Amino acid sequence: MSNAFKNIIYFKLYASWTTKFFLLLVISLLLPFFVLPQVVPIPSGTFEQQLENVTESNDDNETEDDSFLQALVQFSTEPVNLNTATANDLKELIILSAMQIENIIAYRNLLGSFISIYELQAIPGWNIYTINRLRPFITVSTNVEIVNTFSERIKGGTNTILVGASQMLEKSKGYKLNQYMANNFYPGSRQRISVRYLYQYKNLLQFGVVAEKDAGEQFFKGTQKQGFDFYSAHFFARNIGIIKLLAIGNFTVNMGQGLTQWQNLAFKKGSDVINVKRQLAILRPFNSTGEINYHRGIGITIAKNNIAATLFASYKKVDGNFINDTINNENYISSLQSSGLHRTKSETDDKGVQKQYTFGGNFSYNRNNWHVGVNAIQYHFQLPINKSPDPYNIYSLSGKNLGNYSIDYSYTFKNLHFFGEAATTNNFNKAFINGLMISVDNKADISLVYRNISEKYQSLYTNSFTENTYPNNEKGVYAGISIRPSGFWRINAYADFYKFPWLKYLVDAPSIGVDYLMMVTYRPNKVLEAYILYRTETKSKNYNPFLQVLTTVADKPRQNLRTQVIYAINNQLTIRNRVEIIWFDRKGEDKQNGFLTYADIIYAPFLKKYSGNIRFQYFKTGGYDSRMYVYENDVLYNYSIPVFYDNGCRYYLNFNYNFNKKVAVWLKWAQSIYKNKNTIGTGLDEIDGNKKTGFSLLVQYRF
Repeated sequence: MSNAFKNIIYFKLYASWTTKFFLLLVISLLLPFFVLPQVVPIPSGTFEQQLENVTESNDDNETEDDSFLQALVQFSTEPVNLNTATANDLKELIILSAMQIENIIAYRNLLGSFISIYELQAIPGWNIYTINRLRPFITVSTNVEIVNTFSERIKGGTNTILVGASQMLEKSKGYKLNQYMANNFYPGSRQRISVRYLYQYKNLLQFGVVAEKDAGEQFFKGTQKQGFDFYSAHFFARNIGIIKLLAIGNFTVNMGQGLTQWQNLAFKKGSDVINVKRQLAILRPFNSTGEINYHRGIGITIAKNNIAATLFASYKKVDGNFINDTINNENYISSLQSSGLHRTKSETDDKGVQKQYTFGGNFSYNRNNWHVGVNAIQYHFQLPINKSPDPYNIYSLSGKNLGNYSIDYSYTFKNLHFFGEAATTNNFNKAFINGLMISVDNKADISLVYRNISEKYQSLYTNSFTENTYPNNEKGVYAGISIRPSGFWRINAYADFYKFPWLKYLVDAPSIGVDYLMMVTYRPNKVLEAYILYRTETKSKNYNPFLQVLTTVADKPRQNLRTQVIYAINNQLTIRNRVEIIWFDRKGEDKQNGFLTYADIIYAPFLKKYSGNIRFQYFKTGGYDSRMYVYENDVLYNYSIPVFYDNGCRYYLNFNYNFNKKVAVWLKWAQSIYKNKNTIGTGLDEIDGNKKTGFSLLVQYRF
């Protein structure tokens, strides 16, 4: 009997008494106290899956860009008026495809203002599923907004102060080591602390300050005598005459299709198979606690009629592995660091050792159904970058200068939308990405993406629609299709074929891969949604079990099957359940199986001050290769996507209480319990015992 089949039997027996007893106990004892009025919209299942995919493709590194959550909260309190929204306003919603945005603007220009949200069903490419996802964030109003003066923008907005703290309750090895005996240890406190101030007037003006320290970093002592490890400030304004965007301080830049620059969160392959195009305003405010993907300086976008121009300049210190080469009498950086952590001596020694100067801009022309833009960005570093001489690093970024230049374009003809970007570096190394979206029928859409990126092409702060984390060393073809045979059913599927012409980290030869996904969703009404998802992916990796002189590269397939059901018992109570099975290298010598299931209870009473949701989860895998990623709700503007492997269970509880319109508090308690383990984690993060417990607190004050 296979391990996967045993897990299924175990789950059925387990659910027959343990889960039912647990759920009854939760409902009867905790539900009256921990209930959740959805003040902050919880991301949809599609968003959750996309975020899980991003974390997996980034090698367990969760994105710290919470700007999309901030935008959703803002739009939920001040919905976008579809009768006055521009294309950039609609792009900020993230949900809509490029064709849907163009179609709604064309429909509005032709037939005038909307009378009802449900009129959107008449727009080509729009459907009930899309409208339902948008409903919390949009409105239809005939009121014409009066242009506000700058003084009105300064006085009429909302001030928000957020103070957050989190801590792992068990003390890890890094905090136990004797600082006089160990070379590496954590000298700071175990709390992660953040403070944010934000002023916001609609979507027209915002400015704020962010301060943050990570767990293990010192606070007002040692290497952090200035207090917090990270400080950030920004000022961002929209629509001041011909000045469409003005950024001072920290901001992000997004250009083209991500080959030249893309610093905000962007999704890749996932269940939303049609949204394959990158689309955001070039300049956006940076108000997150992430310490890497932003610029610090000034940026401006000026537009008139069909022409727009954006210019920006930035200077900041970045982390790097500093090398003092006494033999050759030179200093250089062997690699740029992206963790943002400054706890141990080696991490603090790397902090801000590299000075980075950045200049760039975009010039674009938009007319009716087509667009063309020219993008350029130039970096200059104080110290040269010189990576290790490993074969896979032969074409890596090196030297003191890097330039990326591109042309991006799009064209819409009836039910067809074509887009792409052609890029090059200052050394004339090329990269191309082209895509096509076709609305075949009001019940079917198709997307196609072709990319051809040289192994010599290098870039910084980029995020394109590629298999690799960054656009480099890849050729591939992607095809996706979304079919809606009826209002109840939706079938999404994609196939992606790709190859890597040069070596990669832990892949010592050119390699190929293939990825397939199919997802069937059933939503007969507003209270029930169920889906089943199957994905299979085959990638190459080093395989040398006998420690031979030459390492071979072998294909390692991975399949996963997932079912999820969301059921709203009434207007207040919603339950959600997921079951997932993974097979890694099913017919090979390294085969592993994985099994995971969880149950959520979300209770949302109307006009209540208190709130909460709870999850109970069980998982069992054969090892790290059969790991699984699961989205978890958290305190305001936060989420987490922990990775699960080995054998254990986990539960977490979120609690929210709104004292009044000004003051609110969020709490999260989470604990993982492992079976047959005496330690959890590795290195300085190793914890004695089989339990790992986390606690988070966030207080919000608005005035």
